[in-house]
Amino acid sequence: MYQVYRADHSLARLLLPLNASAQEVLTALEERATHELLLVQVNSAGDRVELRPGTRCFATSLRLNERLYVCPRGQQLSLVPHPDQLWPTTGSLATLEHVSSKDLAIHLTEYDWELFSSVHEVELVYFTFGKQKFPHGTTANFDRYLYRFNLLQFWVVTEICLCSDLDKRVQLLKKFIKLAAYCKEQKNMNSFFAVAFGLSNSAVSRLSKTWEGLTNKTRRVYQSFERLMDPSRNHRAYRMVAGKLSLPFLPFMPLLIKDLTFIEEGNKTFVNNLVNFEKMRMIARTVNLFRRCRTHSQMIPQKMEPEISSAQISTSESRFIPHYFSFGHPCV
Repeated sequence: MYQVYRADHSLARLLLPLNASAQEVLTALEERATHELLLVQVNSAGDRVELRPGTRCFATSLRLNERLYVCPRGQQLSLVPHPDQLWPTTGSLATLEHVSSKDLAIHLTEYDWELFSSVHEVELVYFTFGKQKFPHGTTANFDRYLYRFNLLQFWVVTEICLCSDLDKRVQLLKKFIKLAAYCKEQKNMNSFFAVAFGLSNSAVSRLSKTWEGLTNKTRRVYQSFERLMDPSRNHRAYRMVAGKLSLPFLPFMPLLIKDLTFIEEGNKTFVNNLVNFEKMRMIARTVNLFRRCRTHSQMIPQKMEPEISSAQISTSESRFIPHYFSFGHPCV
């Protein structure tokens, strides 16, 4: 489902293949137009990027604050961000108060596994080594998995900063710390880091009165998160914890991207006109970790049933996680 906005912010929905090109989307829209159209990405700051006709799989690579717009050629400057792209004015505290951190962690992890199990290891290679090197490849599922990481991280920051009451903000901060702890307990390291990075964001960390309201026990829990997030010695603290986790588990995806990037850029592919097989082995070890985690995703142990039903979560999820299920099911 492609959601394309017009200059007047009206929305056009098109059901097209995942790998449809920008020209094919425009062709479907031109059935209702009399002028030549352009497809443009617009972010919350008003920056505009015109998509080339041959661009494919662009819908899943949109950033959190970007939307697709269509307009007649020559009228790009008339495009302004949609109100949904701007900073929200109200949070979802009323909904979050009725959802326990454990229940939320269970549902977040279940959806994360659904996304992760749909990602193939070749998408990691395509994304890291450059999509331009693989003109016929796609990273749609991988893009959506990274989108989810960013979505969860900035959702935490948004909810805390929008809470104006000090006592309620302290309770909300405590709830997110518990959420990170439950994600770690369920071996969901990707969502754990997303929530933890949100808590360490400067907009949250400078709320001194809010942090002072936490109990000593909760502070110690968060301090253990900070040690795990420590990037020194090439994220040694996280690597030691991840090395002790039994499969399956959801790895911290940005670190896998970092490892592959350093292997690719820090080592020559050919040495004296001979293939550098040691570089290939290092790449294979990193990709193999990703493959093993994904292969074992069908063997996830049964988790404890949440205290509230999925139906109760579904009725309120759109309020406390904006666009949480906007992509529907993963691509196959």
